[in-house]
Amino acid sequence: MHARWLAGWTLRRRLIAGLLALFTLAAAGVGIATTAALRPFLLNRLDQQLTAAGAALSASNTPADNPGDGQGPANGPPDTPVMAGQAVNTFGVCIDRGEVTKTGVLTSYEGNVSPANLSEADLAAISRLRPGQPTSVELSKLGDYQLIATPAGPPGSGGLTVTGLPLSGVESTIRTLELIEVAVFGAALLFIAVAGTGWIRLSLRPLRKVTATAAEVTRMPLASGEVTLPHRVPDADPRTEVGQLGEAFNRMLGHVEEALGERQASEARLRQFIADASHELRTPLSGIRGYTELALRGEATLDPDLRHALSRVDSESARMSSLVDDLLLLARLDAGRPLAHEPVDLTRLAIDVTNDARVAGPQHRWVLDLPDEPVAVTGDEHRLHQVLANLLTNARAHTPAGTTVTVRLIPAGAGESGEVELTVSDDGPGIPAQLQAGVWERFARGDSARSRKAGSTGLGLAIVAAVVAAHHGRVSLASRPGKTTFRIWLPVGGPGNHQSPA
Repeated sequence: MHARWLAGWTLRRRLIAGLLALFTLAAAGVGIATTAALRPFLLNRLDQQLTAAGAALSASNTPADNPGDGQGPANGPPDTPVMAGQAVNTFGVCIDRGEVTKTGVLTSYEGNVSPANLSEADLAAISRLRPGQPTSVELSKLGDYQLIATPAGPPGSGGLTVTGLPLSGVESTIRTLELIEVAVFGAALLFIAVAGTGWIRLSLRPLRKVTATAAEVTRMPLASGEVTLPHRVPDADPRTEVGQLGEAFNRMLGHVEEALGERQASEARLRQFIADASHELRTPLSGIRGYTELALRGEATLDPDLRHALSRVDSESARMSSLVDDLLLLARLDAGRPLAHEPVDLTRLAIDVTNDARVAGPQHRWVLDLPDEPVAVTGDEHRLHQVLANLLTNARAHTPAGTTVTVRLIPAGAGESGEVELTVSDDGPGIPAQLQAGVWERFARGDSARSRKAGSTGLGLAIVAAVVAAHHGRVSLASRPGKTTFRIWLPVGGPGNHQSPA
């Protein structure tokens, strides 16, 4: 869970957070250690003061022969101990033969003493004190005190004095230290946050250059034949980790550029081979078809088997001629050969192609959905005719009899992208989802409900995509059982007035 939480943090944020967390832990450790060391030191100092105060109080308050005689200090009421020279808030108790005879608290440096007003619980806690051992006791009226019991009078007389000093001074000193530590460490934490952010930002600047260079490379159209990668990470110092990353990234870009160059050269050679082979095949194919037609003119004198064989030769040579023409067209489009640039009436084109499809596929139902006004674009009429014919042939060949095929033409609306939309849809069985991504590829094959019939070359949709791309248009496919739609968007201005799609 923590890993997923940190996954969305940037490296800079992680470094800053880690730095602040480490400093906070270190500051907390220092504060705890300082407080833990100071408390015993202060208590030891207090115990030393308490021992001296206990000896002085014991010397000043030797038990009288008649305890409880009512005599007290000059500046205090009767039954209070003599506490001259002690610190303010010093607590004193005189005990004679187990009985408390005097109690008091020094309230001023002039020796003024006030009664202590001890409760039964206080007296019980005092009675448990061992001579010479400082003990912390919470007195009900006075608060926390450090107490020490000291023998008074001659040995065996049973005299005892209890002296106490308040612990409030120790606690106040510790609290003051804690407040100072919080203030100092807080200021240091703020300074480290500001200075550390600046330092980390400066240290990661080379890494941002690597990121910026990678982003620029990703925006380059590498799939379109672009093989030049001028972008490199600047100032890649191999002495630093980021510099080593930049140097490795630059080497990788060099390898990618070399691989793209080799791929481009290979594709260029392949296109040239296909163009040359297609061009060279046209002449012998024309000869084969010509001699076959000449031989078939004497059909009446031919043996039936020979006549059937010649018919098959003529049919297959015609199919191969069509395949050669398609390959030659794709090679020319790959080479960037310019298309015709003339007005094309798409409305008339849709009517003509649909009528041809109706004659070729009378078992299908052909529907035209055209606007009232003619729709025209600028482009190559022959190639656009081939695009629509391929789509209708595809619908006829891969759907069963009785399927409805609809050709719809939508003109470009005012204020929109300036694109005409042409759709060919059918209510056939649809194209499986796993085959849809590859329908625009050349020689695409696949077993599906839209079964391929004999005679298909797998180039029809590839030609559609290539011709539409040459017109700076777009194609798309949406298919599910009972509904398959091919969409084509063509810019009104044609190839010479390209408008990038949104």
